[in-house]
Amino acid sequence: MNGTTGPFRSIASGVFSPIGQLWLDALTMTVVPLVFGLLANGVMSAAASGKASSAAGRSLFWFAACLTGACLTAALAAQSILAWWPVHGIEAVAGSVTMPTPAAAEWYRGIIPANPIKAAAETAIVPLVVFALFFGFAAARIEPVLSAGLRKLLDAIVQTMLIIVGWVLKVAPIGIFALAFGAGGRMGSGALGMLGQYIALISAICLLTTLLAYVVAVVAGRMSIMDFAKATAPAQAVAFGTQSSLACLPVMVAAAPRLGVSPASAGLILPLAVSLFRAASAGANVAVAIYLAHLHGVPLPWPLLLIGALIAVPVSLAAVGLPAQVSFFATIGPVCLAMGVPVELLPLLLAVETVPDIFRTVGNVTADLAVTRLAGDRAELDASASVIDSRNDAG
Repeated sequence: MNGTTGPFRSIASGVFSPIGQLWLDALTMTVVPLVFGLLANGVMSAAASGKASSAAGRSLFWFAACLTGACLTAALAAQSILAWWPVHGIEAVAGSVTMPTPAAAEWYRGIIPANPIKAAAETAIVPLVVFALFFGFAAARIEPVLSAGLRKLLDAIVQTMLIIVGWVLKVAPIGIFALAFGAGGRMGSGALGMLGQYIALISAICLLTTLLAYVVAVVAGRMSIMDFAKATAPAQAVAFGTQSSLACLPVMVAAAPRLGVSPASAGLILPLAVSLFRAASAGANVAVAIYLAHLHGVPLPWPLLLIGALIAVPVSLAAVGLPAQVSFFATIGPVCLAMGVPVELLPLLLAVETVPDIFRTVGNVTADLAVTRLAGDRAELDASASVIDSRNDAG
């Protein structure tokens, strides 16, 4: 029986592997223009929002700070967990795909792109992201008419890439099946254990980010943990049931008085947070890249971990309003490429993302409310607190 199964598996792999690789290449070809367009346009939009409102400016600051903390913490936690709980099936996958990784002592040499066009052609994500950030900040300071024209052009590029991604995703069942067949052929029954470990790891990282949101609200927001827990519980319940931060927005706005933030201030900060701030998702994206690195046997010295965590921050902020499937590739792919990690198994992981996505949404919503407490206008915070105290005294 094994004698007939071996040749059949070899022939099937020879047929399905090229199909899966072609589908993955079609998806990957959109990464560079999509990341550049999203980042540059996002920086220009963020700069405009910051100029328009001081509360929006404070929100953007806290978004960036908390995302950075979440990503760095996720990187350390994921490395620690996988050191204690090694990835299953690593013997079968390691060496199947190799990607160059910079030496630890030379990690800084590729940060500033001497040639941005060459960086884009080589899918060098780190210098590409740096150039996009410089481009966006500079474009926000040119004449308004020219800046508006650039934003339209960048938006057109992004929309075009999204259409291409939509075409590719329409045949996703074929591509994912082909990739899964190849992975199953290499790992055998270890594939099930690998997917189960992936779900457990990403869910744990999202729960850790949720816990960090409580710490931020208590320490930086000077709020009791019980009050914050009561304020966030309704939104967390909706997030658990819907897996949609947008669906939680009305409940989060209603929770503003319990946070000590006026509805007017929350009405400004929370829509921005739902659109831009995905702390649990950003941390989980870093963990996905680290998990794939361990699965493929890619070494991760601390400079690469730092680069991956820092790249995840602007990429997460730029992925505004993308569909879930598109966002999965557009936010994790650049982190993997920046760390020299193969991306061929990303579609397979997407197929089991339903459970981790629940914890992503709960963590995102909790972090949104924590940042609302921090970024709310201090005068409004004090006024709300005074009203609550006077009501308690009257009672």
